[in-house]
Parts: sequence; structure tokens; C-alpha cells
Amino acid sequence: MFYCLLLNLISKAQIKTGWYRAGIKRADSVAIVFNAETVIVNGKPILYIRNEKERLRVDNIVSKGDSVFIDMPFFESSFKLKQQKDFSLTGIWIKGTSRITNLELPVTFTYGKKDRFDISKNATANISGKWQVTFTRAAGGERPAVAQFQQKGNRVSGSFITPSGDYRFLEGVVNGHQLQLSCFDGSHAYLFIADVNNNNISNGYFYSSASAPEKWRAAKNANAVLPDTSQRTQLKDGETKLSFSFKDVYGKTVSVNDERFKNKVVIIQIMGSWCPNCMDESNFLKGFYKEYKSKGVEIIALAYELTTDETRSKVSLQKFIDRFQIQYPVLIAPASVNDPQRTEKTLPQLTPIRSFPTTIFIGKDGAVKKIHSGFYGPGTGDYYETFKKEFYETVGNLLKQ
Repeated sequence: MFYCLLLNLISKAQIKTGWYRAGIKRADSVAIVFNAETVIVNGKPILYIRNEKERLRVDNIVSKGDSVFIDMPFFESSFKLKQQKDFSLTGIWIKGTSRITNLELPVTFTYGKKDRFDISKNATANISGKWQVTFTRAAGGERPAVAQFQQKGNRVSGSFITPSGDYRFLEGVVNGHQLQLSCFDGSHAYLFIADVNNNNISNGYFYSSASAPEKWRAAKNANAVLPDTSQRTQLKDGETKLSFSFKDVYGKTVSVNDERFKNKVVIIQIMGSWCPNCMDESNFLKGFYKEYKSKGVEIIALAYELTTDETRSKVSLQKFIDRFQIQYPVLIAPASVNDPQRTEKTLPQLTPIRSFPTTIFIGKDGAVKKIHSGFYGPGTGDYYETFKKEFYETVGNLLKQ
């Protein structure tokens, strides 16, 4: 009898392997959906969150009785769940914010669902290609974007590209004439719906976590481009160099004027642990640094976090460092990302920092040579390849100087 009881406890404590369709339910009853697969590796449950080609490995999973606690590997994001008799999981998604209280939304992981959206009709349009997009903010005003989609049958993937970054890997379907796309990475929780034909997208709605929905529309345009915002970060008149000293996540003070950075090409990564595009850039920079450190390149990350709570910031940034095995210093800015004076308090030589990430290239003479706002990640296809080419060319030219 004891043996049977032990087996029962183990089975309850172990999350069932297989596919799930998760739905984060907003207050307006709209569900932001994504897929996840659980496997057992060396007796330990591992969860892989799927966003098109991306597989986010989540290995901090704790089970107690019928309760399951899942901590995302980056961002202040976690799930508190209970396993049901049909092996589905119900509970809440918790996301850290700049406010005193966290965001909490109901979530259900339905077991045995590998598809993201149900398909009941053949697609009436193929939206593969490039689109000029306009989002209309809930509070008024428009913002531009470019979309790139790939469609095979009902299945669609792609991303939206804005002047400051991209919406990462999106996955979905065209069911009849309705487009459904979504993604979830622990920070982004996005759902896009719209009516489509071969040349136009209309009646679109964009849902982001608990934010008010935005309307969107698009027209197919192979030559779609993003506007020049003309508000990118740059050096103030009369300034040529940066000068700063901040503590890293381990409490050590690091200055851009330290001996290790002299006569080197130095890349300053303006980022935050809350920023999904910063996650993609960190993954890129990790490999780049390994390749170029011996050639005379150094990198310093300067993180603007949700609050100035140093302990909280260290915990969040340590997730980034551990997951991406970052070998360059990660410093904590003494101003939060929402502080309107964040630039003046930390890098007064610059005009306001408007995009995260922002990348600053410093030459061997210590002078700022180039500032690049935003980042286009691997979900953007050609945009990502162009970014990498320009990045390598910039550093290569600086090394020759």
C-alpha cells in the first residue's frame, strides 16, 4: 500500500510530457495563445516554449503535489499552476512591472494540443511577402511598421519590424479569411488578428498582455520601408567621448576608462532585462564577443531596469547572464528605464536614449564613432542578416583605424 501511495505522489508531482496549448486570458476574455512541449531529461522536466523556429528552454520547474511552479529563464516572469485530472494546467501568469504590484493574468495549458490555432477552412489568401503597416494607438495617434510574412497552406510565420526593433518570432494561421498570429517569450505576450486578402489586411487588432488593444491595417508593398524617426540617440554638440563608472551585478565598479578598455574597440550595449529585443541582441553579442575578444574588442552592457531596487535588478540580470553565458561586464544604471532623466543621470554626453537596445561603438582612441538605435533579431529574416553584415563591417573598420 505504501508503494502504491508513493507512486501516486510521484505521478502527481511530475508534469505530464507532451504538447500543450496555453492561453493567457485578458480581462476582455481574449486569449493570447502559444504552444509548449514538456520532456524529461535526466529525470527532470524541461519545458520548451515554441514560437515558430524558436524553442525557449525552461528548466526551472518545481512540482509540489498537484501544484506546478514554472520560472522563466529570463525576464521577471513565472507561472503558478495546478495540474488537473486531464493533465491540463490552470493558474496564473505573473509578470514583473515597474509598479509596486505585478501583472497577474489567468492561464490554462490544455494538454494534447500541438496546434496553435484551430483550422476549419482553407485559406482564401496568401499573405507571403512584405507589407506596409499602420498601428493606431488606443489613446490615439499612428505608428508605422513593416511586416514580413511567409505562408504555406494555412500556416503563417513572420514578424513586424518597427523603427526601434521587431516583434520577434510570430506563428499562426490564415483560417478562411482571418489571420491569427501570436507569440510568448515571458515578456512579449502578443496576439494579432485581422481580415486578409492577397493585397490588403483590414479590421486588425493587436493585443499585448493586459494593454488596451490597438487597431492595425496593412497594404502589400514589396518596397515597404520604415520612416526615419530623426530622433535617434547621438552625442551632444561638443562631446566626443563617454565617461561613466557603475557597479556590475557582482558589486564591482567598472569604468569605461579602465585600463582593460584602452586602445580597444569598445561596444556599449544599452539594454534591460525586461527587453525581448535585448535578449536577442545579447545572444548575438555573446557569440560575437567570443569571436572578436582576441582581436581587440570589448563589450560593456549598461542595464536600465524596471526599478532602482538593486537586489531585484541583480536577480533579473543574473538570469540573462546565466542563460546566455555572457562573459562581458553587465553594469546596473542608477536610474530606472522609466525615469525621464535616465540619460542625463547616467550618460549626460548623449541626447535622450529612446530605444532599447541602443548600441554605441567606441574607437581605439576612446571616441564615440557610431550609435545604432534598435535591433532586428533572427525573426526578421533579411533585416537580421543586414544588421549582422553592417555590425561586422563597423567593427572591422574600427579595428583597422
